[in-house]
Amino acid sequence: MIKRKFLWGWQVLFVVVTLLLISIPRASATGRLGAYLIRMVPQGKDAQNFSGESWGFGLHAISPVPKLPEIIAGMAGIEVTNLLSSTTQFIDRQTGLRVEQQTDQTYARIFVGPQVGGLGKGFFRPHLGSNLALVIYDIHTDVVIPDDYDRENEIRQSLRSEIKAVFGYDFTLGMDFNINNKIALDVGARFLKSFSVPQQLGEGSVKIHPQYFQIYFSVAATFDLFKEKPKGGEDNAEDD
Repeated sequence: MIKRKFLWGWQVLFVVVTLLLISIPRASATGRLGAYLIRMVPQGKDAQNFSGESWGFGLHAISPVPKLPEIIAGMAGIEVTNLLSSTTQFIDRQTGLRVEQQTDQTYARIFVGPQVGGLGKGFFRPHLGSNLALVIYDIHTDVVIPDDYDRENEIRQSLRSEIKAVFGYDFTLGMDFNINNKIALDVGARFLKSFSVPQQLGEGSVKIHPQYFQIYFSVAATFDLFKEKPKGGEDNAEDD
């Protein structure tokens, strides 16, 4: 079973590398700026115990690296995801009073790294990438005594509020679809991992190392598109 998985992994890698090599002769690389939608799923107990499946969004820029082969680019970006929004109820046995613990966790990344492929003028542009990231966890936990008749009368007390920054990394595999060398549609998947994140629920200072699987869809415009002048502008200049 392990041998089959190993061979399957090498087959996928062979196909991706072959496609990357095929795209080299078509290179005439230009960078691009884009926005993307994220679907993130926690992987492993450390992530699943303290977060759930979530949606997010991001911005990124990709640019060829000067004096290096045109198949190599640099990538930088920022993204934000709401990892957790949960409510835990507690009932006092004597009075029947209901108390809620409400936790909200926002996950943000600022990342930079190299990308191989995804350039040139071909329509299909596969790419591989890896980034180092500054990961920011913004965690808020409130204790609430709700009012079922009027929410404005609820009693709310902040139990815990903290912002923690840690380092992390990711590996990316994607396919870019080039439209008229101006617009690019990019679909891909990422494996992300963070280091030494504080436990956000309950007491104590237990450190966890969560990892996530991310699927994204991006729409980007090339830098050249931003530089293009309106057609009417040249005609007006000639008349003057």
